[in-house]
Amino acid sequence: MSVQKYFSGGRFEVVGSYARGKRVGPYVFIAGTTAVNEQNEVHAPNDAYEQTIFVMKRIEQALRELGAELKHVVRTVVFLSDMKNGVAGFVKAHGEVFKGIDPVSTGVEAGLTRPGMMVEIQVDAIIHDEDGKLLDR
Repeated sequence: MSVQKYFSGGRFEVVGSYARGKRVGPYVFIAGTTAVNEQNEVHAPNDAYEQTIFVMKRIEQALRELGAELKHVVRTVVFLSDMKNGVAGFVKAHGEVFKGIDPVSTGVEAGLTRPGMMVEIQVDAIIHDEDGKLLDR
């Protein structure tokens, strides 16, 4: 099986010795990803919908770099800093991004690292064809 890593350039990737994404054969794992922009600022503070859309674009890029697509995502896990005030925005955005794909999803309330940060999302994907046959390079 082939192994491939994707690094997005995040400052904690080097210090923490982790990759943003890793592919082993047809299995792809994307680390928890937050809405921090290129200026190292929280994108759309306190807006779970906008942050989810931003994060999903980052995740889609990581998947692409590893040879996967959103259609291959089988599981999403979201950490919300405020479940009561963030879940509606997250669910709406998740529904837009994954319409027709329908991965399993789990939501957890958790303390996130910066004020205004509402969402952190990790995904697992399995690269397969339309019949479910696993695809490796």
